[in-house]
Amino acid sequence: MAGHSHWANIAFKKGAVDKKRGKLFGKLSRAIIVAAQRGGDPATNLALRYAIDKAKQASMPKDTIERAIKKGCGELEGEQYEEVAYEGYGPEGVAVLCSILTNNRNRTAGEVRKIFEIHGGSLGSTGCVAWLFDRKGLFVVPAANVDEDRLFEVALEAGAEDVRRAGDTFEVTCTPDVFQQVNDAFEEARIPCESSEIASIPQNTIDLDADSGRRVLKLIEALEDHEDVQSVTANYNISDEVMEAVLSEA
Repeated sequence: MAGHSHWANIAFKKGAVDKKRGKLFGKLSRAIIVAAQRGGDPATNLALRYAIDKAKQASMPKDTIERAIKKGCGELEGEQYEEVAYEGYGPEGVAVLCSILTNNRNRTAGEVRKIFEIHGGSLGSTGCVAWLFDRKGLFVVPAANVDEDRLFEVALEAGAEDVRRAGDTFEVTCTPDVFQQVNDAFEEARIPCESSEIASIPQNTIDLDADSGRRVLKLIEALEDHEDVQSVTANYNISDEVMEAVLSEA
């Protein structure tokens, strides 16, 4: 199980996303607000369309989405957020990249630094680990719900770079500029996606044993629980056997 995606730790969280639905909606609203600052029409603002799609996938109410768009466009009062990337290292030297939306950079930096330190890591300087990741569109497709040949055909014709099997799913990657094109092709072909996002994909990963894997996952979970953190990416890999051991002792 690679640590390339915010959504990759669902099994470890054991339903924590459902229990924290209010916090999740708050994060998704922030993403919509920031995207809407560049224009409130999702037909011409792909960042806004992407943020709205993620909110819909999480079953965010329509009126909540519309309110966030209006705040971003200045039609309703709301706080102003800025996008920041924080980088650092976790246990075993795992590189960690955090995508942040904050209205107080100094406050957030202090809180994120403390989370790193509590969990055996350290917050680094800008650029210290970003070079270890590539920005890609990522689609996770349940293998049981799609014919492999059909998936390859649709994905590659739409401009995807790669399709590979990952356990019970297929992972489809593409460059960010064709993300929406691939997404539209999947929708037209009725290929269901477990998740779709523009993510930072690690160029290489560090294999973790049960002990180090547990410590890295706890760091990531703590970071993701912070209200300003939109997503966390790390260059680790945990095998299915090791993950079973981690879950059995969680």
